[in-house]
Amino acid sequence: MRNNTMGSLIWLRLMRFANQSNQLSNEFLKRFDLTTAQFDVLAQIQVYQPITQSELAEKVVVTQGGISRMLARLEKESYIVRKQEWKTKTISLTEKAQAVLEEALPAQLMFQSSFFEDVLTKEEEKQLYKLITRVHKHSQQKKFPPE
Repeated sequence: MRNNTMGSLIWLRLMRFANQSNQLSNEFLKRFDLTTAQFDVLAQIQVYQPITQSELAEKVVVTQGGISRMLARLEKESYIVRKQEWKTKTISLTEKAQAVLEEALPAQLMFQSSFFEDVLTKEEEKQLYKLITRVHKHSQQKKFPPE
């Protein structure tokens, strides 16, 4: 790893943390019969409902094809309903999903927060948030690496 820049080492560490966090979250969310991706989709629908499929796809880390399959599964499991309003099909949560999220959301937020609160001071958490926010905003402006 001698040729790696500090930026590439940070990126690798972030990727490893994100993967490990997702694996642990998937294990944690099994008690609610949800995956991390399903949890993310349901939480986004809860905030923005009624929402279209394309709007939802922009807000989650699931591909357009993946979101179609996931929504079909969530609808089959009675977590969501889709309504056709003229040319627009919107997605909303069912009471079943609301009840699951009422329990799962605070538990998952506490679980994820513990990754940081257990090892960082409040000041370090604020600094990390500020730095990650700055890098994230910069990444949103990038298109392709320079040639």
